Amino acid sequence: MRLSTSWMYQQSVSTMLNQQSALAITQNQVSTGKRINVASDDPAGAGQVLSLNHILAANDQYSGNIDSATNRLSNEQTVLSSAGNLLDSVRSMAIQGINGSLSGSDRAGMATQLGQLRDQLVQLANAGDSNGNALFAGTSTTTTPFVKGAGGAVGYAGNDATQMASIGPGLKVPTSDAGSGLFMNLPAGNGTFAASAGAANAGTLVVGANSVTDPAAWSVGAAANGGSYTITFGAGGSWTATNAGGTPVLDSGGSPVGGTYQDGGSISFNGMTVAMNGTPASGDTVRIQAGGKQDVFATLDNMIAALQGGGSDAQLANDLNRQIESLDQAKAGVTNTVVSIGGRLNTLNQQQSVYQDLKVTYQQTLSSVQNVDIYTAISNLSVQSAALQASQQAFAKIKATTLFDYIK
Repeated sequence: MRLSTSWMYQQSVSTMLNQQSALAITQNQVSTGKRINVASDDPAGAGQVLSLNHILAANDQYSGNIDSATNRLSNEQTVLSSAGNLLDSVRSMAIQGINGSLSGSDRAGMATQLGQLRDQLVQLANAGDSNGNALFAGTSTTTTPFVKGAGGAVGYAGNDATQMASIGPGLKVPTSDAGSGLFMNLPAGNGTFAASAGAANAGTLVVGANSVTDPAAWSVGAAANGGSYTITFGAGGSWTATNAGGTPVLDSGGSPVGGTYQDGGSISFNGMTVAMNGTPASGDTVRIQAGGKQDVFATLDNMIAALQGGGSDAQLANDLNRQIESLDQAKAGVTNTVVSIGGRLNTLNQQQSVYQDLKVTYQQTLSSVQNVDIYTAISNLSVQSAALQASQQAFAKIKATTLFDYIK
């Protein structure tokens, strides 16, 4: 068998090139710390690395959304807590205003304070998040949601939509609460109906607490009478009730409802009860109206007007009692929203914890697939470097050997 010089050269060069290629790959692994630097290093592993990187990127995006949502909801919770405290202050002042021993100047001073509190409430309702976007404008975040009109009334310029944050595949959490539901479209009275004394009443009757005591009877009666009633008093506290059309209200047996009211008692029919105190004059009335709406700013305006109106103690008490009922509806809405925000923040915290745990798991899996065992790689680098040097030295000796060496 003849081994030509050309063949030996080719074999030696081919061996050295392969060793140089392997050495270069190992050097790259040692310098980058990665086993897979290009897809050709491990096609299957490269596909797994790509998939894991996509999952990690999506998780990072969801985590960022959670952080933004948490910041926004925390801001909203803080603002609403302040608004709730302000409404508590208004309520205390309104109750104080019912005190018949207050002078006209005392009531005027209270009206001034209520005006300041109303302006503070407008400011809170127009609060923004850390990015300057309005908290209570729905999705119209660049709009100032609550604006005073020429007459001083506050209007709503936002919308009723809710902002949502995507915090997982198919999982969204509301990150806003429209101001229309929080401050504007609030149920009047006790939330079902409002009972108010007639403006022309001549007696000392004051309408107190009222409520639905039998929802089924209330629903039937409201459907039959349009949810509107007028209680009219006669001599000796006798009373009758008519509906919006002036027709007498009938009980379940078909007889007109009515009776005799006594000071400090209550009147009940059609599933509702209205407590009262004082003595009505003949012809005095109490109006019951269901389904009314009133914004919280109008409630404060009405309180101010009542304190500045100079009416009788009974008129002032009736006016402030009705506004306190509306104020309680606003406070209940704020409180319920704060509780809801707490639940949403809890969901966000739990989901963020899940992503933190998943991130560790995915990164460990990615490391096991993509990263190289640095100790093994350094050992391989030493072995491959020595082998390449040996091949180069052997080739140098083969290259220097000729037939004349044997002739000698």
